[in-house]
Amino acid sequence: MPIATVNPATGETLKTFDALGPREIEDRLAAAHEAFQHHRVTTMDRRQELLRAAADLLEGEQDDVARTMTLEMGKPLAAARAEAAKCVKAMRWYARHTPALLADEHPAEDDVADSGAVRAVVRYRPLGPVLAVMPWNFPLWQVVRFAAPALMAGNVGLLKHASNVPQTALYLEDLFRRAGYRDGCFQTLLIGSAEVATLLRDPRVAAATLTGSEGAGRSVASIAGDVVKKTVLELGGSDPYLVLPSADIAKAAATAVTARTQNNGQSCIAAKRFIVHDDVYDDFTQRFVRAMDALTVGDPMADGTDIGPLATEQVRRDVEELVEDARRQGATVLVGGARPEPDGAGWYYQPTVLADVTDRMRIHREEAFGPVAVLYRVGSLDEALETAHDTPFGLGSNVWTRDPAEQERCARDLQAGGVFVNGMTASHPGLPFGGVKRSGYGRELGGHGIREFCNITTVWYGPAD
Repeated sequence: MPIATVNPATGETLKTFDALGPREIEDRLAAAHEAFQHHRVTTMDRRQELLRAAADLLEGEQDDVARTMTLEMGKPLAAARAEAAKCVKAMRWYARHTPALLADEHPAEDDVADSGAVRAVVRYRPLGPVLAVMPWNFPLWQVVRFAAPALMAGNVGLLKHASNVPQTALYLEDLFRRAGYRDGCFQTLLIGSAEVATLLRDPRVAAATLTGSEGAGRSVASIAGDVVKKTVLELGGSDPYLVLPSADIAKAAATAVTARTQNNGQSCIAAKRFIVHDDVYDDFTQRFVRAMDALTVGDPMADGTDIGPLATEQVRRDVEELVEDARRQGATVLVGGARPEPDGAGWYYQPTVLADVTDRMRIHREEAFGPVAVLYRVGSLDEALETAHDTPFGLGSNVWTRDPAEQERCARDLQAGGVFVNGMTASHPGLPFGGVKRSGYGRELGGHGIREFCNITTVWYGPAD
């Protein structure tokens, strides 16, 4: 895949970039190794100062970087601005909270004595250069939610970003450089996917984090396993959205639209499978379909646009194939199900709702990465949970109910990394984020996220004589 900015609203290639050659990659690895020797021993005060400086720069430039994101991957401009603001928030959160998150821990005195020590302490130390393989759908946020905690922990970053967002990737390297980080602390590598294996096998790369497809995750995990390196994987999702009889149906339906169509429907944690109790199915469906049909599809740079183009021609083709497979096998298209008319330039697709979906259809088990919702009618909470679990993924989940017993049942039983009650799945700097099953392993964000790439070290002190 060429490294290029291709405007998804027009299909026009705006700028191309040369991939790094072997000598340039080696220079970047050497620089990362050298930078780590210095950054790992910087004081916590200095790390806080650097990350706050990066946050201040980004805050002042968020309109410009938002336009770059929209130009490269098509999200509505307002959503791109919100993404930049969220990155500022995360940087400041980690700058403020890291001293407490990584503070030395002191085991109980009786455990220390029982071990034969006079003193023991647990310390969080950085691992080294961490390779981040990142996707295009949230081109700033996906990187910052790795970079902010990694840099605060004393690690350094090597970014292999998606090939269709090179300008956003280069901006990030420049941002950290201008904030005052030492050369080599955060570097963007303009390389193809074929180069990732070589980087993972290099002894100077200590660990890797990947957000992306299941196939990419398998590849990275396999190589990292072969060389015994720590990885964190955040892969696909097909989040269930349960609506039970006691729910506020008007609110559940309105939130469902945002939950499905945020980022033009291209989000791993978007609600994708709407599992609705028979008692409220007709009411919810009528409200949901009407609201989906009212969304404005158009130029992502324009005010008032709800849904921009999908990021690439292949992404749209994949969505079309899933919808057509379902239609051929008997699914009912309640709204959408096609490209907008007239079909001009750009990779647009209408907000779509499918009903009468069965387990024979690909969309029942595969992730639809676009504004396509799937409806299921169920007769009980047990049936709702059974349907929710009939997927290989386990990233996020949503349940709408006012019944405390149902809320606790879902919190206990839903097979996902997150259970959101009466609200939509979202990420926040202070809350751990990640999945189970084929949605990956490990956690980002919060204290759990920053410790993923730390050497949790026991320091044991015996008697002096």
